[in-house]
Amino acid sequence: MKLCRLATLAVLCLPMLPISTFAATTSAANALSQAQLFSKGDEYSNVKISPTGKYLSAITSVEGKNVLLVLDAQTKKLLNAIRFPSNAQVGTYEWANSERIVLAKEYLKGWSDVPQYYGELMAVNADGSRPKYLFGYNSGEQQTGSNLKKNTAINATAFILDPLPDDERYMLVNALPWTGARDLSETRQDVYRVDLFSGVRKRITGSPIGQARFMTDHDGEVRFVAGEDSKNITKVFYRKDGDWINTDKLNLGLTDFKPLSFADDKNTIYAAGRSQGETLGVYRINLETGDKTEIIQDEKVDPNNFWINGTNKQLYAVEFENGYPSYAFIDNGDSHAKLLKDLLGALPGHQVRIVSETRDAEKLVVVAFNDRNPGDYYIFDTKKLKLEYLAAAKKWLDPEQMAEVKPISFTSRDGKTVNGYLTLPFGKEAKNLPLVVNPHGGPHGIRDWWGFDPQNQYLASQGIAVLQVNFRGSGGYGDQFERAGYQKWGSDIQYDIIDGTQYVIDQGFADKERVCIAGGSFGGYSALQSAVLAPDMFKCAVGFAGVYDLELMFDEGDVARTRSGTSYLKDVLGQDKATLKAMSPSENVAKLKASLLLVHGGEDERAPIEQLESLEKALKAHNYPYQKLVMDNEGHGFYNDEHRAKYYEQMLGFLKTNLKL
Repeated sequence: MKLCRLATLAVLCLPMLPISTFAATTSAANALSQAQLFSKGDEYSNVKISPTGKYLSAITSVEGKNVLLVLDAQTKKLLNAIRFPSNAQVGTYEWANSERIVLAKEYLKGWSDVPQYYGELMAVNADGSRPKYLFGYNSGEQQTGSNLKKNTAINATAFILDPLPDDERYMLVNALPWTGARDLSETRQDVYRVDLFSGVRKRITGSPIGQARFMTDHDGEVRFVAGEDSKNITKVFYRKDGDWINTDKLNLGLTDFKPLSFADDKNTIYAAGRSQGETLGVYRINLETGDKTEIIQDEKVDPNNFWINGTNKQLYAVEFENGYPSYAFIDNGDSHAKLLKDLLGALPGHQVRIVSETRDAEKLVVVAFNDRNPGDYYIFDTKKLKLEYLAAAKKWLDPEQMAEVKPISFTSRDGKTVNGYLTLPFGKEAKNLPLVVNPHGGPHGIRDWWGFDPQNQYLASQGIAVLQVNFRGSGGYGDQFERAGYQKWGSDIQYDIIDGTQYVIDQGFADKERVCIAGGSFGGYSALQSAVLAPDMFKCAVGFAGVYDLELMFDEGDVARTRSGTSYLKDVLGQDKATLKAMSPSENVAKLKASLLLVHGGEDERAPIEQLESLEKALKAHNYPYQKLVMDNEGHGFYNDEHRAKYYEQMLGFLKTNLKL
């Protein structure tokens, strides 16, 4: 046994038991292409420990389907593999008590590579015994060594709300009824207490608003719900004496209000909210009086992670990311606050997440990751202060050979401070490099983070630098910064991307003669629109699942299907047809000079194939050449590893030609 001393913790270097009898391993990594190595999904994900610490569990892929592994936590011996027959696979799951797991059942359909979830929840013991269908409609049997007994069907999509791990008999489920309504804001969800063994259900409460997100307190009581109305306005309610009370009555003066946890009594909570367009702050709020006290607020960025103590369900730390991640502690005396500090000290240069813990918090499952490391899993013994190494998410990638992700900041042409990240190839001088600009999706509420990005790392492995820009309109930098991108999709947002590119060139990182732009979703739109606005800057553009005709967004796709979605489009795009045409790449192909690669999924509902067809029609009318890759079974992004690898290979070949590599 190898013992490695890191800071105040000891790290036991014990690998998780190989599972080659159940899944193909990557020991022959040299047989895979670079594209396959970087496109391959995690070998292990969703690693958890049972409430008493007796078992470990993890999701892995077997013949293209997710399987749940259950191991003895002490010996790491594989005890059980929970899987479904035919085209079904394991989805999300939770330990609902010391022996019993509840898991979602998904389906891989021929018309879509993205798993489909119809609301079915199953329960089974760790050893595979006593399988039971808990929620959903009759649709097959679970393969765990005995046949699945079916329960009375209910026409609703169920989600695990609170596994109540201290309760050996029951859990809480929230269910979205199948009403046939087009708009989720019209559909009210219900919360049920479900018997883990019989599947018998009892309705606890219903939501007063659509698109509900419930929160329970220390005792598993449903106390809060948030949701959006038909105008896409978020409303939050708290439950008192069985009734839902709108938090507007508290007169808090906060927007984007979100309860985080209860404090040390049932009438006091920690919540996030913002005042007058500022960044998101954390407040302590008394539900009886409406009194609020600001606890933490960063001047530049919103919190990106809230740390909740798994034992008492109280907030104890807040994570921010203005460049590199940083941490602020609500209560330095909290036991978990001390543990987090120990972990950060033991794993320098890494972010950490406590992803699962035992009921007594003596054993934690921790994942550590950074810009070069996609993730390592550990067991942390909080009594002995020891870390036991379990497994790597992608063991075939060597963090020591990966690229650095460097935070950058620049001033836009109209004086705004804009932040971003520059991925610099390992082992190459950061000077006059070929550059690919990679705008993020969204655009609103989304931002890029410091961390490991497989596509960017793949390009960096080929000697290409990658730029990510958190342009105006991005989330995470305060409400005013986000709203500055409203109705500016094709103008100010793109100018931020263009200005960021020029900044990287001016700093000497990139060769101005070797610059391309490639993005997905809104990033695909930006790839084309930035190439329209700065035709001499970009030698090529790759649009992946992009929106190219903004008027078409009001007629096609899942956003336009609901009143709340249409309301959102009116806010962020406006309705002036001349402006929408001016901001649509399909209306401006005559201004393009870049070589084009267009990639799309045939089953994309967010940016449906009609978007690609609109752009193609305009390109053909102008006899403008382009390359195309369409995957008929894929949706908004490629779920299938092989399809991602094919895209990576075609994209890299296209980039190499245009960047003269």
